[in-house]
Amino acid sequence: MIDSVKQSLTWWGIRTMQATNLEDVDFPDIVALDKEGQIILIAEVKGWPFNFQEKKAKEYAILRLIDYLQAAKIAIPFAMLVDINNILIFKWDGNNLSEPIISLKTANVLSYYEPEFNKKQIFNLYLTGLTEAWISDFCYHWKSEIPPASKEIAEIGLSQLLKGGITQP
Repeated sequence: MIDSVKQSLTWWGIRTMQATNLEDVDFPDIVALDKEGQIILIAEVKGWPFNFQEKKAKEYAILRLIDYLQAAKIAIPFAMLVDINNILIFKWDGNNLSEPIISLKTANVLSYYEPEFNKKQIFNLYLTGLTEAWISDFCYHWKSEIPPASKEIAEIGLSQLLKGGITQP
C-alpha cells in the first residue's frame, strides 16, 4: 500500500527544490525577440530608489549585461540599461559591449505611457512594465505608429529588428 502522506511530502519536497533552483537562476528584466523569435535586445531595469547614476552601480549592471550576453549561444545585438533618469542602449558585437550609443531621458520617453511619470515614484516592476510597453510599441504599434524616440531607435537599426517581434519579461 502506498503511504499518501509520504508521497505528498516527497512531491512538496521536489517542488521546494525546484523553486529553490529557479530562484538561483538570474535572467534579464526584459528580453525582446524579432519576428523570427531571435533575441535582439536584453534590458536591466532599476526603479526607485535605485539608479545607475552611481558609478559602481552602473559598472555592476554593465557586468551583468555582459554576463547575460556571453552566456547566450547567439550574438544579441543590443543591450539596455533603464533607470528613472536614463535609458542607455549599447551595441554588442559578440565580444565587446560598446559605450552607450543612445542616451535618452526616461521621463521624455515613458511619460507617453504614464503621463504622471515625473509626479510619482516609479518602482522597479512598474518601470519594467512601462519600458516593455515602449519596446512593444516598436514591435506592433499597440499605442502609437510613431513611439517616442523613434528616430533615434531607427538610426541604430533597432526599430527595424523589433518590427513584428515581441517582448518577454
